[in-house]
Amino acid sequence: MGVTDERLAQHRRFWRGEGPCLIFIPSARRDLYDLADYPARFKNPELMWAAETARARGVVDWPTDGIPTVRPNLGVVFIPSMAGQSYRIPGDQMPWPGEPLGREAIRAARHIGLAESELMKLAAEFYAIHRERGDRQIVAYHPDTQGVFDVAHLLYGERIFYDLVDESEAGWIEELLDICLGLYVDASAHVKDLVGEGTSSMIHGHGTEQGVYFPHAGVRVSEDTATLLSPAMTGRVIVPAVRKAAGPFGGAFVHYCGKHDALLEQLCVMDCVKAIDLGNPEMYDSRWLMERCAETGTVLHSRVSASPGETWQGYTRRVAGLVNETGARCILRPAVFPDARDECAAMRDLWHELTA
Repeated sequence: MGVTDERLAQHRRFWRGEGPCLIFIPSARRDLYDLADYPARFKNPELMWAAETARARGVVDWPTDGIPTVRPNLGVVFIPSMAGQSYRIPGDQMPWPGEPLGREAIRAARHIGLAESELMKLAAEFYAIHRERGDRQIVAYHPDTQGVFDVAHLLYGERIFYDLVDESEAGWIEELLDICLGLYVDASAHVKDLVGEGTSSMIHGHGTEQGVYFPHAGVRVSEDTATLLSPAMTGRVIVPAVRKAAGPFGGAFVHYCGKHDALLEQLCVMDCVKAIDLGNPEMYDSRWLMERCAETGTVLHSRVSASPGETWQGYTRRVAGLVNETGARCILRPAVFPDARDECAAMRDLWHELTA
């Protein structure tokens, strides 16, 4: 078995509830996104693939549980651009969406050919290069598809918040979300065909070079806009959108940023949500997070905040203690980790020993 096959087997055991929790220890300290010469790479799949692969190679032979992964890093504009929204690429940032679209332009998106859109073609070329030349130990995964409500916010802009509270616009909001659901489902299904994975399973790196195998979830849903909504509104809008997005794919891995306790609780009780990642774990009490996940069998696939001055040894023992005390299942992306290979191996072994 190769490294990836071994880790796939390990992930299958984890999802069956066997053995220790998983830990994804980085092979180097680096920014989440490599933005050096990014504008040139954005429209050049060859350069994009080379840069992503260079990051992933360090994981192949590293003491970590993550599966080495690459993706066409095309940003949150991936789906909105297919609907006709413009975008720009600042030299030192990820792509920014252009002006919001009007209602008729959004309605016209029902009839677009996703496969012929600019960014889908870039993604397709990236995957073709990886199939032809990629290391079989490195797996390609999905670009950033966001979620239904996030796509709606990007396309329609801040007007969405005014229309949400205007009862006379309820019909339009329903129509808008239905259009964005169609875009999300169709784009996700097409990407899965390009990658060559099953409908209801996936390997997803979540913006990093280390991925997790999901045997019962075929998509990731990112709903960062949800932090701007009240608990009542997330229950009315976000929860149904996540359920509808996950439905055709057997389940979803969900991410959101910001502080929103009610949203976490709402997501945890949804059968279709298999794992949750928090963009801002420092805003939460780690014990509370693990208790909520343990109560519902939801996996916390996230960073977990460190205490001030905490060493990797102390961090590992503290977080593992929370896992054991709460009964949570966790795929940890550690906030504290060593640099040296032998110490990273010791950290992985300690985590496995403490969470088995």
